[in-house]
Amino acid sequence: MITIPPSERDLHAYVDHQLSDADRQLLETYLASHPELAKQVSDWQRDAQHLRAALGGVLQMPANPTLDPTLIRQRLRAQSRRHLASAAVLLMAVTLGGLSGWQARQMIFPLPAPMADAVQAYRIFATQDILPADFKVEHNGDLQNWLDRYFTQANRLPNLQNAGFKPVSARLLSTEQGAAAMVLYENSQGQRISYYVRPPGPKNYLLERGGRRDGELQAEYWSGSGYNYAMVAPADSPAAQLLRQTTRF
Repeated sequence: MITIPPSERDLHAYVDHQLSDADRQLLETYLASHPELAKQVSDWQRDAQHLRAALGGVLQMPANPTLDPTLIRQRLRAQSRRHLASAAVLLMAVTLGGLSGWQARQMIFPLPAPMADAVQAYRIFATQDILPADFKVEHNGDLQNWLDRYFTQANRLPNLQNAGFKPVSARLLSTEQGAAAMVLYENSQGQRISYYVRPPGPKNYLLERGGRRDGELQAEYWSGSGYNYAMVAPADSPAAQLLRQTTRF
């Protein structure tokens, strides 16, 4: 039975269709007279719909509690306003390549740079550590097996051990074309490199091998086995030089 005024838990249950008919009607009556709260709930509903649509078949795989929309919203709300703003930048970046409204966006905005979502993911997760990792090598074991659950035909993880970098964690993300993932490599000095894999963009768009600088970061990108890939590191660093040597073959 919900309470009036409703708690945040009640609101999340409503968004996720977990209320009885009686509780749902009671909550909707309350929201009708509280437009500001109703707008917030509507935003949550839209975010949940986008998440489910973006992940598509991934949500049919064995349960992963980190993908639960309620938990994701709660973790995001627990961050500071600065972190929330950065997360919004990532959401914009990973949806720019989506199918919905693609032609309209082409008329209004310039086309996004190649693998812009990979660069934004590095900024948020490698430099700010927003949200806990979905997989940690030291706790969970074989990262390649975990990645294969979502990307069965993708290239193998790069081996950077000779350069002193080893994979330490990974995060499962989403695009409108399906699941994406960022694997974080780290060396003994705490320097970081990310490896990013995602489905190709609209119309199955694959990438020519190349690289570009985006502010303080360098991205090297390519396509293979039906996926797009990028590796990102701070520009003008030994790690960036390693990327060029590793990926331009």
